[in-house]
Amino acid sequence: MELITPKSIGVILRSITTDYKFPMKWPDRVTVLHKLRNKPQSDADHFILDVLILSEVHRRPAARCVEDIVVYDYRKGKKSPLAPFMVEKFRDTYELQEQAKERCGDRVRGLLERVQQLEKSSWDRPDAVENIGSATQS
Repeated sequence: MELITPKSIGVILRSITTDYKFPMKWPDRVTVLHKLRNKPQSDADHFILDVLILSEVHRRPAARCVEDIVVYDYRKGKKSPLAPFMVEKFRDTYELQEQAKERCGDRVRGLLERVQQLEKSSWDRPDAVENIGSATQS
C-alpha cells in the first residue's frame, strides 16, 4: 500500500501520451489494458506501460497511451531504483505477456492456415473461373 502513498518509495506518473482514435459518447464503457513495454532491469528507476483503451459499445480501440512511470523515494526526495520485489513481479508479468503473445501468435497462424486451405479448396484452384458478371442488364 505504501507504493500509492507518499510515505516511502512510491510510483509517480512522469508522463502520459494519448492518441485518441475517435470521440466517445456516453453511455459507453471502457476496458483499459496495460502491457509492460520492456523486461525490467534491477537498476531501472522507471518503467513504461503501453495502454489500450477499448470502447465496449463500438468494440474497437478508443485510444492508445504510453505511460512513463518513475519510482520515487519520498524520504530522500529523489528517484529510486525499482525495489527487488518490484523487479521480480514485473519480470514475472513480462514473461507471462511473452507467453500469451506466443500462444496468440500460434492461434493466429493456425487460423490463417485454415483460411488458406479453405481458399485453395474453393476458389483458389487452377480450374476456378471468376464470374464478374455482365455490363448489360437483362
